[in-house]
Amino acid sequence: MTDRWQLTWKKHRKALIAVAAAFGLVGLVIFLAQDPETLRVESPVTATDPRFPDYVASLVGAPVSDGDSYTVLHNGDETFPAQLAAIEKAKSRINFETYVYKDGEIGDQFVDALARAAERGVSVRLVIDPVGSLMKPKNRDRLQAAGAKLSWFNPLGFFTVEVVNYRTHRKTLVVDGDVAFTGGMGVADNWLGHAQDESHWRDTQFQLTGPSVRALEGSFYENWIETGGLSAPALDPEMAPRPTGARSVVVWSNPVSGVSNVKLMFLLAIGAARNTIDIQSPYITTDPTTRWSLAQARQRGVRIRMLTEGTITDAMPVKHASRRSYQTFLDEGIEIFEYQPTMMHTKAMIVDGVWSIIGSANFGNRSFELNDELVIGIADAELAGQLTKDFEADAQKSKRLDAKTWPHERSFDGKINEWFWSFFGEFF
Repeated sequence: MTDRWQLTWKKHRKALIAVAAAFGLVGLVIFLAQDPETLRVESPVTATDPRFPDYVASLVGAPVSDGDSYTVLHNGDETFPAQLAAIEKAKSRINFETYVYKDGEIGDQFVDALARAAERGVSVRLVIDPVGSLMKPKNRDRLQAAGAKLSWFNPLGFFTVEVVNYRTHRKTLVVDGDVAFTGGMGVADNWLGHAQDESHWRDTQFQLTGPSVRALEGSFYENWIETGGLSAPALDPEMAPRPTGARSVVVWSNPVSGVSNVKLMFLLAIGAARNTIDIQSPYITTDPTTRWSLAQARQRGVRIRMLTEGTITDAMPVKHASRRSYQTFLDEGIEIFEYQPTMMHTKAMIVDGVWSIIGSANFGNRSFELNDELVIGIADAELAGQLTKDFEADAQKSKRLDAKTWPHERSFDGKINEWFWSFFGEFF
């Protein structure tokens, strides 16, 4: 037996050493990715307090904008016509940043609209992430021939391995400094329609007018400069506060050590909750900090509901990692809903019926610590009411999980996958 083992070792020594080294490297990376400590963020100011936007703004280092107006756009049927119409009406400039652009029916429509805008003298700039996007040479050539300027965020190459993990996940379209769009939607055919089947996703986008448009455009210019964009940024003078409308705090983030402003925005909102928290997001992955915050909210008697994607997902490993924490949440009394008809990609959090967080960030570690993201905290009961109504409509199409039956609803393989992929939760 010993001789056979020695022969096997000699024969496969290099391969076994390589496998062991690979596992060791993965283990080291996972260890280094863990947060060094659990942050315990509380808020002495409640979400319903009129001072809460100012309190958040002081901690994230961003101003409060008064008088913004938001329009909730559901799925591609409402979003794409509004975005294309804004592009067609553009007079001076279009700034567009996205994680996902895919050639196809809607991708071609965007390229045509942007190219036509450039041809009539509009300054058109695009920042696109090469991991989430794929654009055919003919479409790149069409844009460049029209005069549009296209930059790729952290381009991939042999000597750029270290930046592969750092992506821009922002989804921002700003036209003439007057109107902006942000939310969960990229540009790809899976967002067409109205979430009518498994191939067409459920998502939400937001159309914004008001002083905060300037901040969204500023976030674009940050990444435009980082990608080597040479043309000078142009921002309109700061808009005077409006007497009515939402009070907004816009923050954006880059990969950082410690807590990002995006993550801090979510933690403060959880800490400020006294009655209800509704979280709608795919890829819900938590760390000790977010789990502590949610547990503290439950101890205060806050009702917490999570609505996420089900088995129809574009990232099953992340789904497995998410489910690893379900039992803990369910035992704490957190309600969990998995959307059934198709992929659910909406990103929104509503606190106490008055404070909402929207934007590109998922409720997960990658969005909180690795991606370039943009979110807006908004004090507006009308918007919060609309988002709550949407949440409850989606919950009707979801499966509500039960703490008693959940342990028996997954196969043995499913539980093994949850255990395995949870080790990579810091990257999801």
